[in-house]
Amino acid sequence: MDNCELLIVGAGAAGMSAALAAWEAGCKSIVLADRAKTPGGILPQCVHRGFGLSTYGEELTGPEYAERLIEKLKAADIRLAPETDVVSVTEDKTALLSGITGLRRLRFERMILASGCREIPIGALDIAGTRPAGIFTAGQAQELINLRGQSVGENVVIIGSGDLGMIMARRFKLEGKRVVAIIEREAGFGGMARNYHRCIERYSIPLICSACVTEVFGEERVSGVSLRHLKSGAEERLSCDTLVTAVGLTPERSLISALGEPEWLSLCGNCSRVHDIVDSAAEEARTIGAELGRRKDK
Repeated sequence: MDNCELLIVGAGAAGMSAALAAWEAGCKSIVLADRAKTPGGILPQCVHRGFGLSTYGEELTGPEYAERLIEKLKAADIRLAPETDVVSVTEDKTALLSGITGLRRLRFERMILASGCREIPIGALDIAGTRPAGIFTAGQAQELINLRGQSVGENVVIIGSGDLGMIMARRFKLEGKRVVAIIEREAGFGGMARNYHRCIERYSIPLICSACVTEVFGEERVSGVSLRHLKSGAEERLSCDTLVTAVGLTPERSLISALGEPEWLSLCGNCSRVHDIVDSAAEEARTIGAELGRRKDK
């Protein structure tokens, strides 16, 4: 059975930052596991600028931000475990890893969960109707467009005006698609003002506030949605062939759901709490990584 002092699950911005801080603080036995082929988490699919202003004093794209951390990883003696799922973790500090070479067990002294968060899907929303093709979360649409070069639709309705919803609305416009509307339940947009100005105002994207989607229409493919205006109660139907949900994120902690709160476990990044910006998640991870890197179990 393999051993390490510190196991970190998730090699996004938080996981990489925690690993580097722990290594710099003196921990020289670190395993950084991630299911992807290369570190970075969701950063590689975020091709827009807006990352790193607090950390680096300039606006980077997601891939540029990730590359700065990856370059530091290359100079550190941190064992990367790519294409590896951490299947389970037990109270005796043993993890079961599934990778390209098969299953293996790993004993560790401390563990950091940096697994990020998951999007809230349409199935969690109180929306009637069918579930045909053409329904995506914003992250799914972002991955398909930015990483795989695929087109996901021509006429798009987006539910949710948080930062990702607004950014994806702009992305669709840049791809030459028609954004029919962004639907927002609250009285105003839900993300940062800079994204509202850069995405909604600059590209004249319709934003309908105080409204919600109540029903989806279509058989093989989405053909439209029914919209209710919350203040007046009026109903409206919008034609579209694509529906994108950007209604929120939930910390991903399923790996540790049965463990409680053991003293050897720490959470950082978006699986600790959903951060507004990546710099905040990385800074939290650096603090936790440095603290654990200085600890030595007796």
